[in-house]
Amino acid sequence: MPPPASPATLQPETRCPSAKSSLEPGESFRCENEALGRNFLLLASYQILMRTGWIFKTESIIMPAVLDSISGAGWVRGCLPLLNRLGFGISPLLIARRLRNLPRKKWVLVLSTTCTSVLFLFLSALFYTGYAAQRLWWMPLVFLVIYGASFACIGVNQLAFNTLQGKLVEVARRGRLLLISSTVGATTAILCALILLPRWLVEGAVRFDLILGFTGILFACAALSVLLLFEPADSHHEESAPHFLHCFEEAYQVLATDRNFRRLVIVAALFGASLMLFPHYQSLGLRSMNLELKSLMWWVIIQNAGTGLFSIPAGAIADRYGNRLVLKLTLSALVVAPLTAILLLHAGDLGVRLYHFVFLPIGLTPIIFKTLSNYTLELCSPDQHPRYLSTLNLCMILPILASPVVGMLIDVFGFETIFFTIAALILCGWGLTFRLVEPRTA
Repeated sequence: MPPPASPATLQPETRCPSAKSSLEPGESFRCENEALGRNFLLLASYQILMRTGWIFKTESIIMPAVLDSISGAGWVRGCLPLLNRLGFGISPLLIARRLRNLPRKKWVLVLSTTCTSVLFLFLSALFYTGYAAQRLWWMPLVFLVIYGASFACIGVNQLAFNTLQGKLVEVARRGRLLLISSTVGATTAILCALILLPRWLVEGAVRFDLILGFTGILFACAALSVLLLFEPADSHHEESAPHFLHCFEEAYQVLATDRNFRRLVIVAALFGASLMLFPHYQSLGLRSMNLELKSLMWWVIIQNAGTGLFSIPAGAIADRYGNRLVLKLTLSALVVAPLTAILLLHAGDLGVRLYHFVFLPIGLTPIIFKTLSNYTLELCSPDQHPRYLSTLNLCMILPILASPVVGMLIDVFGFETIFFTIAALILCGWGLTFRLVEPRTA
């Protein structure tokens, strides 16, 4: 098995902008620690800004509601998880080799985050100009194209961020980074939602333009924070891929040669099936249970509160006992969401009052994503991080290819059968975590 990932060894003059070519040992150590600490804070700040912006584009709540305002068809809503995962899976695979060859990865993170910001600002402009309100036939198509393009950028963004994290943050501090960024990010996101969403989610006068525009502005701020990172140049170089399909051949080679990683991607794929339900949680509440539109605010707040609360023990457990245990715990808790949603659907007035809390376990989703990535970083050497991470993202796509069909089946048969089936798949993924190897003790 390749050695676990560790941060690159930096030269003093690279890690500290004020360092000179010749430093005393003590000065060199201090300078190195300053650079490590600054990078840690900048990466945490980046994630906090992204998390705060993300609450206004939550895939399980806000974005499906935006799409329902221009097209209420279940199969159209079901396209959201498909485009989401295609972006996450395909675009990282296509740029993984190029990212490995780049001396400094932070520029990919800056560019991908900036492009995501521009796409959301453009989408905001469409709603501001009134095109969306006219429910023109082409608006759902334009929305889906922009949504898919944004997630292609976010897929590159996540690959670049996780590669940078593997390069600049020690193994034993990655859980702390998850804890700080998730708890602080959830807090700032909730505060912004409490202050802004009551003004923007008004029956008959919903300001989706402001919601999407605010997201774009925060993503732009996140891109600017990356410019301050101190990243040493890498010397790794690999020949350009001979053809387009070579990136898929590389993914196959990774899966063929690493048995433990094969088990991990099966776990990831079964977890990925849960994402097919994301657009339908809000539809179940608003349409089947006749909840008010302002419920969207409480749902995004509760979901982000769940992310913040669960990240505290998850980060501590990951640093002390490893990411495998975190996967076991979080997947077992995530299965509660679809089961509880169906139970409350048939619970009458009590279900209406308690439906908000369905979104609490859904808050585990970003933690599971990050844990899967952190576990992957420990399976291979730093130069292999982009290849392993992009392969992981690709394999998570497979169940989500059925997402539009799932939307149609919900329209035909109702929520119960589909939600119970997805819950069973999550349980299967949880069971497979017991067969994963813990890299720190292997």
